[in-house]
Amino acid sequence: INAEYGVLAHASIRIPEHTPIYSMNQGNFSKWAPSVRKYVEEVCQPPPETGKKSYSMRYVGSMVADVHRTLHYGGIFAYPADSKSKNGKLRLLYEANPMSMLVENAGGRSITAKGKRVVDIEPKSIHERCPIFLGSKKMIDELEEYIE
Repeated sequence: INAEYGVLAHASIRIPEHTPIYSMNQGNFSKWAPSVRKYVEEVCQPPPETGKKSYSMRYVGSMVADVHRTLHYGGIFAYPADSKSKNGKLRLLYEANPMSMLVENAGGRSITAKGKRVVDIEPKSIHERCPIFLGSKKMIDELEEYIE
């Protein structure tokens, strides 16, 4: 790779299938859909009978940094729609799609709040926004059981 354009740091990177880490702006918790809030509550404080370990939160506030960490260590990154931003906040064409492509190529998944693959959304405008959940495959599978 030409160093003028970047350096290939990790050839064939694979995202771990499950790591108990989530990356979300917890400050928006009260504005999320009840199904998203329930998911976060249960991964933060799993019912004792499940024997599951509670997740750790790691949130930088920059999608690129958070997804980079998620690619390396696993976990889930989410920027769900909320009562203020009904269509989500991240832009489909130049935020959600590129990160989704990287995560899927590393063996992870990336979906919207309706369970649709982000990369399957046909853009209607250049600045279109969408909610996004991406990360380790098993964790997105688990999240899908909660979201509407």
